[in-house]
This record gives sequence, structure tokens and C-alpha cells, in this order.
Amino acid sequence: MTKQDKRPAQPAIEMVPLADLYLSDLNPRQDVDEESIELLAESLVTCGLIQNLSGLRDDKGKVAIVAGGRRLRALQKAVLDAPHLDPVPVRIAPDVQTAETWANVENAARADLHPADEIRAFGKMYAKSLGISRIAKAFATTEDHVRRRLALAELPDPVLDALKAGEISLSAAAAFTVSPSKKRTLEVLDTVRGQDLSAHRIKTLLKPDAIRPDDARALFVGKDAYIEAGGRVTTDLFSDQEMFDDPDLLDDLFKARLKEEVEKIRAEQGWKWCEACEDRYLGFYDLGKRKFERVYPEQGVLNDEQAERYDELAELAEGDVLDEAGMRELAELQAILDGEYTAAQKAVAGIIAHVDYEGELRILAGLIKPEDRAQAVEAGVLARPRGADGDQPKSPYSQKLMDDLERIRTGARQHAALNAPDLLLDLLAFQLSGRMGYREAFRLRAEQVANMPDTETGYRLDERLTTPAPAPKDPWGGDLARSFKAFQKKGRKFRDGELLRFLASLLCAGDPKLAQLIDKRIGTDIRAVWTPTAENFFKRVSGAHLDEIWRDLLDLAPDHPGATSFARLKKGEKAERLEKLFSDPAMQEAHGVTDAQKARIDTWLPAFYADKTA
Repeated sequence: MTKQDKRPAQPAIEMVPLADLYLSDLNPRQDVDEESIELLAESLVTCGLIQNLSGLRDDKGKVAIVAGGRRLRALQKAVLDAPHLDPVPVRIAPDVQTAETWANVENAARADLHPADEIRAFGKMYAKSLGISRIAKAFATTEDHVRRRLALAELPDPVLDALKAGEISLSAAAAFTVSPSKKRTLEVLDTVRGQDLSAHRIKTLLKPDAIRPDDARALFVGKDAYIEAGGRVTTDLFSDQEMFDDPDLLDDLFKARLKEEVEKIRAEQGWKWCEACEDRYLGFYDLGKRKFERVYPEQGVLNDEQAERYDELAELAEGDVLDEAGMRELAELQAILDGEYTAAQKAVAGIIAHVDYEGELRILAGLIKPEDRAQAVEAGVLARPRGADGDQPKSPYSQKLMDDLERIRTGARQHAALNAPDLLLDLLAFQLSGRMGYREAFRLRAEQVANMPDTETGYRLDERLTTPAPAPKDPWGGDLARSFKAFQKKGRKFRDGELLRFLASLLCAGDPKLAQLIDKRIGTDIRAVWTPTAENFFKRVSGAHLDEIWRDLLDLAPDHPGATSFARLKKGEKAERLEKLFSDPAMQEAHGVTDAQKARIDTWLPAFYADKTA
């Protein structure tokens, strides 16, 4: 006899006239809400009976329903509009004991509607002015669930048919709600049937030209101005993300506003020329290609009272405790330090305005075109180049001699700097902090020292080692003298903190013996920043090695039941259990971890480290 032969016979499902069905005393749903029955009847008319009723035939031949009491009542109403629902499929219990079991588990055994059927049912009920709360009540679900289904109710039937057939997922069906037309919907549906495409990919196929709201043009123009100009916006019902559907209009608005801003700057500031650029980024390379010279505003000077106030406000701002009024006052003082371009500079120079990736207007000012260079020299805005005057005598110095003289000046500077240690430390901190951009005060090899493993699980460094250096607004240009003075104003404590964090991040020791000495002096503690976990260590070594670690930490002999049961586990289970041994006090208590064993666990390191320092 086969295993299949030993299975109990399946209860028969019979088609029973509705008139022969009645509610059994065994049915747990004796009291129901009449309104919910009305709504369930609406669903049955729309979707039919998804799950059979269950009952027990009595001695008169009728069937007492033990599971499906709400459906029975709803069927009695629904059959008036849907006669095909009668007769009703009923699973017949072979005895009273089976019927009682079915009655007790009916809630757990109830089958859910397929999402496609549920969407259609909710949509038809909502169209009959049945509110969301009533629909949710009828289906014993939440109002949010009903709203999510109703958001899909307007999809064309072919999309819901594909969902029902398993040709697309529910998230893929939701993506079709952004479609601009039924025609486009059906075209894309034919393309994606049976493919495991992401919702984002489907949205892109539906609206390939749509622009995200975080696009620089959208941010710069603004949603209100775009809509006022006749632009169309589509909202993704499931992610609340809006898409700008008229890229040509948005592009025209972007160019028009950028041009308007440039003309406004020209009128207000008096530059010789102003130019709009549609690039998102402009750097040294871009300016170099056009052979621009650049001049900077003449720096202002703070009086003693202003300088003291500036330092006070800057310290508060550094600690993120400066209020809005203080920020305005600090900005006014900073504007004095930044200085202004003179009329003479503006008469020979211009600006380029562009919009960055964040949609912010950026201005590159003080740019002198090659054709204006001579005029700038005559006006004293640019220094006169060497040999510019035709009658100037030839230099008596060869290039090699000039190179040597420059080296001598550098040596003299270095010689004098030995008596100015604070200045050297200020400059070192200034360069290491990244505030010099691509320039340097010292020839340092400051390559990043690798200190991040492939997985950061269980690994936590001091935030001073992981916080990136602030990037200068203009890494190639800018007035370094002014920037350096502002850096110095922050004081020695700030400077030493910058030196500490960046020198620490560059520490590589360079030699095993030196590394040992350094570790001894500073008390290097690997477990202070790293805790072994399944992901970062245990899953990356052999199962046999995990057995050794387990036995060693718990002082177990190889034949101890605790060791042998651990050895029988799968490798992944061993890794997870070891992770808990290191991090879960309840796990340690369960295994009777002693104080000595706890100390060993808290200081345990892989043998790799012992091998490297032996």
C-alpha cells in the first residue's frame, strides 16, 4: 500500500440548493452586523464565491452550515441579483466531530481574495457610493488597505487580468497608475508581461521623458511657476512622488529664468559682461579651456570690536548654538571680510552664472577674457607679465639660475619657519583639513590609509575618523590668504583638533616593530572598535574552526555534549550562535558562562592578530 493510499478520504463537495442550507448551532458566527452582510453580498455578486461553505447533513437531508455563516447570509441576499450563485458548493463533514473541528478553525482556514479580484470588488462597491470605511468593515481589513486597492481600481482590465494571471506583480500593476494614456499602458503591458521588471523600470517605460522633481531644472524653476505656465504634473499614488510631464516647457522656463537672473545681475552689479551657462558644474578645467584670468574682491578689514564679535559668533556657530539673528550678524561681518569687487575690476571682468545639481544659482565672478587682458593690465587690475614691454631688456638670468634662486628663497623660508612652530602647525592643519582644495603648503603624501573592512557590521570608529573634511567652494581658486586667516581665528584648540583627527587618519606606522611600539604607547585595543559577528567574521571561516572557538571559549572537551551538539549544526547556525555568545547576555547565562569565560569572550581576538605580532 502506498503512502497515498493511507491518506484519509477527502470530504465530498456537493452542490446544495440554497434553500436547503441553514446556520448550525456549531457555527461561531451566530451574531453578525447586517451592514457588513449587505456589503459582502455586493462582493459576492461581483466576484462570486471564492471559498466553499462547510456543513453537516442532518437526518432530514438538509445541511447545517458550520463554517461560512457570514457567506451563507450574504448568499441569501446576493442570489437576488446573481441567480447563478445557487446551488452552493458545500464541503460535507463525515461526522459531528469533524464538523466541530471545522467550525473552530474557520477563521484560520478562510481564503483571501486574489488582489485583482479584490481591486475590482472594491472599485465596484466604491462606485456605488459605498464609503471606504464600510468596504473595510465588510472585508475585515483596514481603511488604508482599501485605499491602496482603490488606487488601482481605474487600471484597464488587461492590466488586472495580467495581475490575476501572474504575468505581472502587484507592485508592477501599481506602477501603471502613472501612465499618461490607456494606449501607452497597453503598449508597455505587452512589453513587460512575464518579465521581472522593477516598478521604477516600468514607470520609465510609461513616461520616458518625465522629469523628477529633484532635477536641477525643476528645483530652479519651481513647481508653482511650471504649473502656472501650463505644465502638467503627475503624482505617483504609491510613492507620493511627482513627475513633470512637459520637459520641453520646463527646459524653456529654466533657460528663461537663468537669462533673467543674469540680466538682473548685469543691471545691478555693473560687470562688463554676464554669461549664462547651462552646465551643472564649472571648475578649473572649464575656465582653463577658455583661458580666463581671474581676479578676486578686495578683502575688507574688521576693527577690533568687530573682530572680537566675529570670533565670538564663529565659535557659537561652530557649536551649532547660534540663533538666526546671530547667523545674520555673522554673515554681515563675513561679508566685510570677503570684501567687494572694485569698479575698476568690474569694468574689465565678468561673471558666469549656472545652476548646480541642487537647483541653486551659482556665480563665478571676476573672470577676465583673453581679449580683455591688455585692458586689465593697463587698468592695474592684472599684473604686467614679464617681458610684456617690447623695450624691456633681456633678463641677465638664465632659467637654471632663476630656478636656483627660487630654491634658495624656499630654503630661506624653511630656515626661518623653524622659529615659527605654531605657524607651521596652523598651516599643516589647514592643508590636512582640506581647506586648500587642490593646492598645498607642504609636500605631503597624504594618501588615505585603508581602515574600513568590506563589512562594517560590528565595527565602530570614532566619528572624527569617519567625518569627511569640508570641501571648499572653489578648490582651485579663492583667496587662500583670507581663508587661512579665517582658519587661524578659530584658535589653537580647533587647530590641534584638526591636526589630531587628520594625522590619526593618516597613521600607518610603516614598520612592524614601530607599530608594536606605537600600539604599546597608545594602548591600541581592537575590541574597542570591533566585535566579531556572523557577518564580519564567523561566516568567513571554516566550520571546524568555529567548533574550536566554541570549545575554547566555554572550556569544553571535544566529546562534551555541548561541543558535539554544536558541531552537528550547520555552519550558518554555528556563526549565529557564536555571535549571540558574544553579544547576548541571555545566551551567556543559558550556557553558564563564568566570570573568567566572560572576560575571555570580551577580549577574544582571532589568532591572525597573534600571528602578525609574534
